[in-house]
Amino acid sequence: MTINLKHQLYSLCLKQIEQKISNAQSAIDSATESANDDTKSSAGDKHETGRSMAQLEQEKSRHQLKEALDLKKSIEKINLQIQSASAHVGSIVITDKGNFFILVPVGKLSIHEKSYYAISIASPIGIKLKNLIKNDSFDMNGIVYKILEVL
Repeated sequence: MTINLKHQLYSLCLKQIEQKISNAQSAIDSATESANDDTKSSAGDKHETGRSMAQLEQEKSRHQLKEALDLKKSIEKINLQIQSASAHVGSIVITDKGNFFILVPVGKLSIHEKSYYAISIASPIGIKLKNLIKNDSFDMNGIVYKILEVL
């Protein structure tokens, strides 16, 4: 059950990352097309402003694409088969205040009507969770979390 749940959460994370890759690539294509169209149809200051805006959008989208590709590359290296009593990358941590999947920061995931927050080990809560075990507690923003299970 644990490995199956990890694989389901992993698949949801991968799907979200692939969607980010697709969105960034579409934005790059759109900005490139916009810049090319602007070159054909504009003149003077308006042309330069439109072209600059398109170039800024391309750069922003390229940065987002690189980040998403880096995330994808990093999770492809994770071995979900590793079992440990302590929280690490690839762990599911069940607390009395919420459930966390330590992998990549893609946000809330839902499986079988339960919510899990996909977080990075480098995030503030990921740092607090790292190496903790069942029955440990930690404080995050004045809220005390008790770990019920590490999968």
